[in-house]
Amino acid sequence: MVAIGFTLSSEEHGPGDLLLYGRIAEEVGFDFLTISDHFHPWTSRQGQSPLVWSVLGGLSVKTERLPIMTAVTCPTMRMHPAIVAQAAATTASLLPDRFVFGVGTGENLNEHVVGLGWPHPQERLDMLEEAILLMRRLWTGELVSEWTDHYTVDRARLYTLPETPPPVAVAASSPAAADLAGRTGDALISTAPQRELVESFHAAGGEGKPAYGQLTVCYGPDEEKAADEALEWWPNTSVPGELGVELVEPQQFEDAAQLVSAADVAEKVVCGPEAKAVVEKIGGFTDAGFDHVFIHQVGPRQEEFLGWAKTDLLPAIDDQLGRTAASVPPGTSAPSEPR
Repeated sequence: MVAIGFTLSSEEHGPGDLLLYGRIAEEVGFDFLTISDHFHPWTSRQGQSPLVWSVLGGLSVKTERLPIMTAVTCPTMRMHPAIVAQAAATTASLLPDRFVFGVGTGENLNEHVVGLGWPHPQERLDMLEEAILLMRRLWTGELVSEWTDHYTVDRARLYTLPETPPPVAVAASSPAAADLAGRTGDALISTAPQRELVESFHAAGGEGKPAYGQLTVCYGPDEEKAADEALEWWPNTSVPGELGVELVEPQQFEDAAQLVSAADVAEKVVCGPEAKAVVEKIGGFTDAGFDHVFIHQVGPRQEEFLGWAKTDLLPAIDDQLGRTAASVPPGTSAPSEPR
């Protein structure tokens, strides 16, 4: 059994369209929504990057029942954790019992804009852990003064708070990050169906907590044309190695994408009109231990995809995998001291 979500891609769509697609996804029958949080798109062709917190406020009005998760916010550099804690608390107040705060260590593409440089991967993990613990302290409503290795909070108190603090889902692409998710998070997020990550998450304290996997697709009536569309709109998925977190500007991703073909992208993105191919990929996530999978439809065919999901994809998932309602994990309200 798996809950199926729909991704609102902030890199590709303006705020009004994101609100429209979120409402349609709820009407179609998806179980939850996710929304990306970027300062820049990956490439100029994608062409958008609205502030996620404003869009989430709109989604609180345009949707009625679906849980919504940021996938993901980097709360360490571009915005101070105290400010992110305030934004998340306000959003959780607008979306009672249906906001999941997804966080991660981010990419240079977005975080360099405030001129603080780009730390080593282990330092980025340490910064994320400190940020999570500081935000949890602020969500208690207490007056907080704290000096950690990376942050200062000087006599800060949040006055607008939800009844319960928002659950924190932590993105991981390595066992070390999955361990952090298990120790400090209420859920795991990953873009790869790797059982090793789920096992590391469980071993570090995540047993019984949700695990979210992201699947990228490009629906279209013709598989070859869909692959071409995926290359046009989402070539960054096939940029090799660590470039995805190290490159600084959309132009650099565009330069790197010159080495990428439609066939390369089709190895990462499920392209074409076959629901069976998407269901098989979702099955890979469930086999690895994920109980939530959210689908990112690449490119401009959003309403077309949502219509196909209603008539073909979601019924196929129901028949072959079984579907369950999305769970919103309880937030952890007793933060430990930062290391």
